[in-house]
Amino acid sequence: MRYAMFSTVDDPSPRLGAVHESGMADVRKILGQDSPTSSLLALIQAGPEIWSHVAGRIAEHFSRTPFQSVYPVTGVRWHAPIPRPSKNIVCLGLNYASHVRETAKLDRPMKLPDLPIFFTKAPTSVTGPNDPIPWDRGATEQLDYEAELGVIVGVGGKNITRSQSLAHVFGYTVVNDVSARDLQFGHKQFFKGKSLDGFCPMGPMVVTADEFGDPQSKHITLRLNGETRQDASTGEMIFPVDAILESLSKGMTIEAGDIIATGTPEGVGLGRTPQEYLKDGDLVETEIEGIGVMRNRVTLAG
Repeated sequence: MRYAMFSTVDDPSPRLGAVHESGMADVRKILGQDSPTSSLLALIQAGPEIWSHVAGRIAEHFSRTPFQSVYPVTGVRWHAPIPRPSKNIVCLGLNYASHVRETAKLDRPMKLPDLPIFFTKAPTSVTGPNDPIPWDRGATEQLDYEAELGVIVGVGGKNITRSQSLAHVFGYTVVNDVSARDLQFGHKQFFKGKSLDGFCPMGPMVVTADEFGDPQSKHITLRLNGETRQDASTGEMIFPVDAILESLSKGMTIEAGDIIATGTPEGVGLGRTPQEYLKDGDLVETEIEGIGVMRNRVTLAG
């Protein structure tokens, strides 16, 4: 299944949608009184039995009445799949060898990490797949981009073995780990420079794990004003998704609805010579094979 959160002109409240070639189906209308939820987060937290029930009802709907309770995808507003996560987004630093090499050029000696490098972004940083990236010049002058595969935990757990970890994944999405480099290095830690408002575009949808397939075989790209800046395969991760989940869950409970951004390949503005940071009006397109494209324009904010 392919799930999204959307709203319409006649009903601006975000609600759960199922994306199909026919359009965006309103899950609430399909299920009627049987609907367990109107949000993707609540659906995820309801558990695998409810996922199966909802998916079956949606599939039946599309086989019988594919255009009933369905909106054209170009006629709706797409929201972040989880507009307000219940916890910080967990992120990985330096999870592609190519990114380690480009970072090493900055007079910062680097070697491939022995363990995943974890940091987090605040829930308030999340924004939609077509929303502006707000640039507060009073906070930062070095705005950068990072295309990443996002993992949505479906079944929580602790001390999850690597062989079982992918069974804990609900689905996958696209994340742009927008970064204020001057804050990141000035504060000598990642949290502040990664967590400004609007610094986590997410979407356009979540593709469930059964439909997405192997998370280490997907093309990941980022274009800036039409020019390709990042172009790689998720297979190039130093720590693949199953290893990330195993490491993160050691001694620490992960929960349904947790979001993990799995790191970025080379091509960020910080690593270019000379360095090139985002400017007002820039259009950033972040794409992952099998999920879709986010289009976010940098916009000066207060």
